[in-house]
Amino acid sequence: MSIAKNTICVWYDKDAEAAARFYAETFPDSSVSAVHRAPSDYPSGKKGDVLTVEFTVAGIPCIGLNGGPTFKHNEAFSFQIATDDQQETDRYWNAIVGNGGQESACGWCKDKWGVSWQITPRVLSEAMAAGGDEAKRAFEAMMDMKKIDVAAIEAARRG
Repeated sequence: MSIAKNTICVWYDKDAEAAARFYAETFPDSSVSAVHRAPSDYPSGKKGDVLTVEFTVAGIPCIGLNGGPTFKHNEAFSFQIATDDQQETDRYWNAIVGNGGQESACGWCKDKWGVSWQITPRVLSEAMAAGGDEAKRAFEAMMDMKKIDVAAIEAARRG
């Protein structure tokens, strides 16, 4: 067994396995590699309950911890997924929002477990990196969007 030097640990109430399986079905280079169960009863659960799930999201190793309802997700942590075109942007956005998630602003959405996602077309990142008027126009266009409209960002880049 090889343990990664750095792994993202994501706290869930009780649905780490369902979340990890959804991510594995939704994003390429994603998988569930292990599900660890409680060897005995404990204060907030029973023997056999899922404690942790080892999974990968778009190549990034993660552990889902079923830690109970004490801590809630917020936008201070998010997964950012770079997309190549509108079709890919739509596919990920629609998968997250359509599976009980919710839209937010500027390419952000939340999955049904409360984890934040940034579905970010590369054209937007490239525009921001270009700086100057191109970045300003792309930024201003993005500010009026929920899901990013690639054609609108491209048009804003051109002026």
